[in-house]
Amino acid sequence: MIKTLLKKFIPDFLIGWYHFKLAFLGAILYGFPSRKIKVIGATGTDGKSTTVNLINKVLEEGGYKTASISSISFKIGQEERPNNLKMTMPGRFAIQKFLSQALKAGCQYAVLEVSSEGIKQYRHKFIDFDAAVFTNLSPEHIEGHGSFENYKKAKGQLFKAAKNIHIINIDDKNAEYFFGFNSRKKYTYGLEQGDVNNLNLQLKLQLVGDFNIYNALAAICVGLSQGISLEVCKKAVEKAKGIPGRMELVIDSPFKVIVDYAITPNALEKAYQAVKPKICVLGSCGGGRDKWKRKTLGEIAGKYCGEIIVTNEDPYDEDPMEIIEQVAEGAGKIARKILDRREAVKEALKSAKPGDTVIITGKGCEPWMMVAGGKKIAWDDRQIAREEFTKL
Repeated sequence: MIKTLLKKFIPDFLIGWYHFKLAFLGAILYGFPSRKIKVIGATGTDGKSTTVNLINKVLEEGGYKTASISSISFKIGQEERPNNLKMTMPGRFAIQKFLSQALKAGCQYAVLEVSSEGIKQYRHKFIDFDAAVFTNLSPEHIEGHGSFENYKKAKGQLFKAAKNIHIINIDDKNAEYFFGFNSRKKYTYGLEQGDVNNLNLQLKLQLVGDFNIYNALAAICVGLSQGISLEVCKKAVEKAKGIPGRMELVIDSPFKVIVDYAITPNALEKAYQAVKPKICVLGSCGGGRDKWKRKTLGEIAGKYCGEIIVTNEDPYDEDPMEIIEQVAEGAGKIARKILDRREAVKEALKSAKPGDTVIITGKGCEPWMMVAGGKKIAWDDRQIAREEFTKL
């Protein structure tokens, strides 16, 4: 509450200066660790966490010890712990401390998931990025940035910071913008064109969906840029299994239940296209932000789902039923509105018939539900689904 009030009365440039100084102090305190370890940053709207995971797999298969930060976890070598911060990028001191710990542990690489919000608060500053990876871009965090153009420019700051290697999804309509930044070497990937595509590469992934082919190609490009052979890169991504809360199959029989993060219209549509669900449970991530997408998410559900249950997600200080009404408006008459998310999951499972696919989106493996007054409730869509399934 105090933080919100301060933002209203303090000019943006002073807030920016504050964040910049914190980044500088953090780097000084921990001795600028990124100068002694290769740092790879992955940015974009969707697929960042999976791409970070796959880059790790490729580098490890290539014989390197790695560290990583994603919205899923913090990893140094083989030690991994969940990211319970509800932040893709931790604060400036935390990032510098993490890089220092990775360096001391003997890691040669650190792979970071880089968010536009993190860039806006200068969390990427005073990190020497060796390579920048662009996954894709679609409207997101528009209210926070003021416009899609500002959102895109924030993503571009990572490419401005990384002077050595740029890796770009050439199939994305915003690819040309990211080509505009100078680098020593550029790699491209895509299903329609790109450097990796030109190698006539055939992949047998264990990951579901065409979007994961893009993520795998991005990771392969990173490997190639670091001198790892195509054969080793291919082996790494083909061995990779899913990460928590990303198209995760939590119940296999007599019907399938899949839990996925999917908080953007693009991600939601791609998830639905991949699994062709019968029953969909969804809400709208983050009360107080990106209100524009609520009706759109509902419309996408209406297009692909046989049955729709709109439920609570992370309302923060907003009225959760208002959010549900806005999503349900887009979904149309077939949408059921259930405020209690556990009850929504329960009803979805009760409705499912053998052979059906139920998909629960919006939270993935997030361990909390964020509600009014800054409070958070312990939560895990995967655990809730399993618990309610055993009661059937």
